[in-house]
Amino acid sequence: MGVSRRTFISTLAGGTAAAGLTAAGLGAGTARAAGPATAAAPAASGAGDVVGKITVGYQGWFACAGDGAPIGGTSPGGASGGGWWHWSQDWGQAPSPSNNAIKAWPDMREYARTYPTAYQNLNGGGAATLFSSYDQQTVDTHFAWMKTYGCDTAALQRFNPNSSEGPTRDAMAQKVRQSAEAKGVKFYIMYDISGWTNMQSEIKTDWTNKMKAHTDSSAYATQNGKPVVCIWGFGFNDSNHPFSADACLDVINWFKGQGCYVIGGVPREWRTGTGGSRAGYGDVYHALNMISPWMVGAIGNAGDSDNAYTTYTVPDQADCNAHGIDYQPCVLPGDVSARQRAHGDFMWRQFYNMCRAGVQGIYISMFDEYGEGNQIAKTAENASMVPAGSGLWALDEDGTACSSDYYLRLTGDGGRMLKGQIALTATRPTQPQGGSTSGSGGSAVTFKARANGLYVTADDAGASPLIANRTAAGPWETFDLVDAGNGNVALKAHANGLYVTADNAGADPLIANRTAVGGWESFQLVHNSNGTVSLKAQANGLYVTAENGGAAALIANRTTIGTWEQFDLTTG
Repeated sequence: MGVSRRTFISTLAGGTAAAGLTAAGLGAGTARAAGPATAAAPAASGAGDVVGKITVGYQGWFACAGDGAPIGGTSPGGASGGGWWHWSQDWGQAPSPSNNAIKAWPDMREYARTYPTAYQNLNGGGAATLFSSYDQQTVDTHFAWMKTYGCDTAALQRFNPNSSEGPTRDAMAQKVRQSAEAKGVKFYIMYDISGWTNMQSEIKTDWTNKMKAHTDSSAYATQNGKPVVCIWGFGFNDSNHPFSADACLDVINWFKGQGCYVIGGVPREWRTGTGGSRAGYGDVYHALNMISPWMVGAIGNAGDSDNAYTTYTVPDQADCNAHGIDYQPCVLPGDVSARQRAHGDFMWRQFYNMCRAGVQGIYISMFDEYGEGNQIAKTAENASMVPAGSGLWALDEDGTACSSDYYLRLTGDGGRMLKGQIALTATRPTQPQGGSTSGSGGSAVTFKARANGLYVTADDAGASPLIANRTAAGPWETFDLVDAGNGNVALKAHANGLYVTADNAGADPLIANRTAVGGWESFQLVHNSNGTVSLKAQANGLYVTAENGGAAALIANRTTIGTWEQFDLTTG
């Protein structure tokens, strides 16, 4: 098994944010004002699949007994075989409170196939089951979430493929490719070279013989017309990354010679060559097309983020500008078990700091990292969704209710700010909401108006009326179709977690601003003979129309169904 990033961070920083900042001269008591906002610097590259985009790190490394995965070898707990890869310390035994390798429990309500564990039942009832990344449906579900919530590109983690994990890693690359193509999300290969003894030669062989074939995919990420590849681990000052500067530079130049755009996952002190970075690696870092410093373990609250903005982000961006390199710092939601998240305050402050520094892209650490507790994928909302006696915290650990998809929604908002679709703001556009915005008896859907062929959006993060004016579907264009009783449905907007209402008994345009479902929030979903649907408001018995051919807000004021009252409904 390759040594994971969590092992490196816990060794370097002692598992605490304070230790990471102390190493950089930023103790907990030395918070400074963030300083004035800087003007956005010109990018070294134009927009592509990583520049101007949100990239999420995708582990895809969870297996369960009985899933058919070929993972083998010896687990960290010492057992042979790998039935419960990354879910437990002893992979040969089912996960339990005494055999646990995760810091947060996933929201399991949308997985078609699940696997029983040795945990007690959930506090709210029901078996404590987990998913396997080896199931195609699991990967499909994850990539559907990426598409819905504005995650543009997935970086598939690939550790030493010549270890016992190799066959499973190979299979995961194909599964990710299939899901990315099906769901309309980009992906690329991200090599994690931690603990890879013969990396310099074997990484070239692996790319040539296996991974390069995936660049043929329509979903494989490109930048500046070149396939993207990332190498995480050059320059780290620890025993798991002993590679010389010459070896690292050789690998970078080889990939560039293969026509690739090369990203480097590097230490946060890469620019100064101190602390977590080996000295004398400046030429290595400056040979990269994009630099992506690692921040997990270095920051743990909004104040730490402001310190990092001054100490790392702003001077890093200036250095990259001077050398014609794209800059992609990472944003993390926070470790649930360390209670860092502060119902989104921590993550949003990072988005704000990155965007005001004018970065070229943002890397989310990570999508599915339940082991570090830094996942943005759907997570248990409250104690009812966590196994009894597990000791695991849910997303409401600080007393503020958060839906299981809240950090996916924050990621979507951060992406819009990066792209200039919403203004730079230190205030989160989407506030935490109690109760899941999906998976609670409803399906995630979008509506495309036949009036103009555009998607219906809960505009301005739900603060403005619904209108059909979007060419693509993201979180603001996604609604949960919820059973409202008596054969009716309600629409819960992903933009803000509130229900759509035909306000003022239908006299006003539709808007998502209600916390509960009543008569004004109930609609009859009419299925038309041509495959479209229409919505009949129970507030006044009239049909919802994309008024003025879609140029005006949706309103329930039509007595019959015509083209303007018809919508194409898509699920998932």
